[in-house]
Amino acid sequence: MRALILVMDSVGIGAAPDAARYGDEGADTVGHIAEACIAGAADNASREGPLRVPNLVALGLGKACLLATGRTPAGLEGRTGTSQSGCASEISKGKDTPSGHWEIAGVPVPFDWGYFPKCIPCFPHDLVQRLCAEAGLPGILGNRHASGTQIIAELGERHMQSGEPICYTSADSVFQIAAHEDSFGLERLYEVCLTARRLVDPLNIGRVIARPFVGDPSTGFRRTGHRRDFSVPPPEPTILDIAESDHRDIVSIGKIDDIFAHRGTGRNKRGDGNDALFDATLDGLDGLAEGGLLFANFVDFDTTYGHRRDVAGYAAALEGFDARLPQLLDRLRSDDLLIITADHGCDPTWGGTDHTREQVPVLLANAKRAYRIGRRTGFADIGATVARHLELPGPLHGVSF
Repeated sequence: MRALILVMDSVGIGAAPDAARYGDEGADTVGHIAEACIAGAADNASREGPLRVPNLVALGLGKACLLATGRTPAGLEGRTGTSQSGCASEISKGKDTPSGHWEIAGVPVPFDWGYFPKCIPCFPHDLVQRLCAEAGLPGILGNRHASGTQIIAELGERHMQSGEPICYTSADSVFQIAAHEDSFGLERLYEVCLTARRLVDPLNIGRVIARPFVGDPSTGFRRTGHRRDFSVPPPEPTILDIAESDHRDIVSIGKIDDIFAHRGTGRNKRGDGNDALFDATLDGLDGLAEGGLLFANFVDFDTTYGHRRDVAGYAAALEGFDARLPQLLDRLRSDDLLIITADHGCDPTWGGTDHTREQVPVLLANAKRAYRIGRRTGFADIGATVARHLELPGPLHGVSF
């Protein structure tokens, strides 16, 4: 038996029960995208009309949305296939990537992450001084809450002239460092991030993120696929740790290895964009041994479209992912289990540029057992279900479906 967990990064399906605490009451990533599509507000050069995700609907996406919000988004109606689906709300504090993924893997986060205040400058003076001294930097640019693409467009030319990296944060527990791959150097950027990782540990910051970019002022700047996340390790053993301890084959796709601080993540395969990540997933599945676990993250939904509040782009990304699902489903063996889910929301119709506190879909494919999913409190039930399927000891948290 083998198991696959695919995380559609930020594909939330309606406000979580505690969304009001985060200012996200009413957020609904999939629902609002579907509404925009029906209204003709999500048409672009690559798509138009209602949201068309027939394979996700067959896996029960519409049913999961109905469970989460009491309504089925326009275009997601229709009968599901033999697959089983439900929804889950997060119990971890915050609405960040590590919390969501760790909880999926069986380890909720009961503590509060550290965050940087919404002021200018936002980083402590001592932190900036130590980073510049220990990393050999002439200074930093930014030093505020910002959208990554916007601040790179604004400060990219000055960065190339001065050699000062662009440092910024968001509502998440992150210290982000953007630098030009050529003028600053990719490896140097990673080294600066490693220094920053050590310096922000006492502040309980979840991730230091390297945001490399290329281009010039005349042609514009664009971020590359060489992003790296320098995360703190999970506080308890995850399903990945448990599988590794049992000498199982593990394949991680995309930024999964960074999210789990390279602990128990096995062979990592990366790709620039959802299509490349899907290619990596298919390749990883082809080589996955019996009893193995594949854990994939599809980041474009969140980074490229959610944070940029690009409704049409997000809709096109959902349709593109859906169109490729048959390639994966056709490769599954009779005793494989596929779970498709998400880690939080990032409603592109919502104010600001940050994640939204939402419930997530739990879609099972190829399940031979009778699973009763329904509405789940906590993502850790996913890790517990995978453990049971693979006949592994369960993580400390969660109950198998």
